[in-house]
Amino acid sequence: MYKLSIVTITLNSEKYLEQTILSVIGQTFDNIEYIVVDGGSTDGTLDIIRKYEHKVDRWISEPDVGIADAMNKAVAMATGDFVYFLHSDDYLENEEAIEQACEHLTANEDIFLFSIYLEKDGNKVMYRPRGFNAWINFKNGVYHQSVICSRRLIEAIGNFDTSFRIGMDYDFFLRAYRQGVKARIVDIPIATMRLVGISSQTDWPSLRERFAEERRLQRKNCQPIGMRMIYAAYWLLYLPFRRLRYLMQEQKTGHSDDR
Repeated sequence: MYKLSIVTITLNSEKYLEQTILSVIGQTFDNIEYIVVDGGSTDGTLDIIRKYEHKVDRWISEPDVGIADAMNKAVAMATGDFVYFLHSDDYLENEEAIEQACEHLTANEDIFLFSIYLEKDGNKVMYRPRGFNAWINFKNGVYHQSVICSRRLIEAIGNFDTSFRIGMDYDFFLRAYRQGVKARIVDIPIATMRLVGISSQTDWPSLRERFAEERRLQRKNCQPIGMRMIYAAYWLLYLPFRRLRYLMQEQKTGHSDDR
C-alpha cells in the first residue's frame, strides 16, 4: 500500500481551513501523512491547526517567500511515496476520495490527474484536466488540487520555482512534460477547489500578472529557437484577445469572470 503525503499550505486561512483539515482527517484511507505549512498567520489560523494537531503529522508556522517556498518546505518534510497538495481554500470531495484515488496509483507512473469541482459563490462545476499534451506548452490545463505526484519525480526534476508567485505549478508541470513525463487521467472527482485564491482572481491587473508569469516560465523552459518564435507570435495575438474578451465580459455583466 502506497503512503500518501497530503500537504496544506495556509496563510490567514481561518475562514476555510477547518473544512480542509476535517476533509483530510476524515478519510477512510489510513496510510496518509498530513503536513500543514503556515506562512506566519496573524488571524485564527493557528488556533484551528492546534485544535487538530493530534491528527496532523507535522506542521510549522513561519514566514516564507511565497506559496512555492511553502510547498518546497512541505516536500522536504514529506516521506510518502506520493504527494498531494490540498490548500486551505479547498476540500476533499468525500471521505472515500483518497482511498478511491489511491486504487489507481502504480509504481511505474509519476503523475495522476483526477477530476475536481470548481466552486464559486456556492455553485460547483466539474472540471476534467486536459492532461499532458501539446496544449500545455501554451496553457496549464491542470489544477494542482487534481494531481497526485510521486515524490521521486519532484526530487528528480527539482522543487517549485520560488520566483513565481502564481505559476509555480504550471512551471513544474511544463518541466515534467518537456522531460517526457506522462500523466494518467483518472475520471473520478477528488476535491473541490474554491475560486478564491490568488490564481483565481479575474480582475485585469491580476490576469495581466498571471499572463506575465506564464510568458516568463515558458521562456525559461523553452530552448529551440523555433518554439521561441511560436511563443512570440502566440503572445502577440493572445494578449489583445484576452483584453478584448475581458472588456466585453465586463461590459456585459458589470464585472469580469474571465479565466
